[in-house]
Amino acid sequence: MPWFAKIEEGIVEKAVFDRYVPAHKAYVQELIAKGHQARSGYWGERGGGMMLFLADSLEEAQAIVEGDPLVKNRCVKYCLHEWRVVIE
Repeated sequence: MPWFAKIEEGIVEKAVFDRYVPAHKAYVQELIAKGHQARSGYWGERGGGMMLFLADSLEEAQAIVEGDPLVKNRCVKYCLHEWRVVIE
């Protein structure tokens, strides 16, 4: 399964964004339980963040991203990339 990275930037006020963080965390936990090995975090030096996860295809990865509460509630804009691991 290839790795994918959703790199995001917040586009709403922090109070609005923070309202959806618990749902986002629960969603990431669901992805982990389903075997996607998801990890989510934010940049320490600036706004925005990233979610890494495994998916069978770009189409599945896109569906996973579209299911994220931060995306569904239009809290972030994002780019989705396949991350090709060179060294494990």
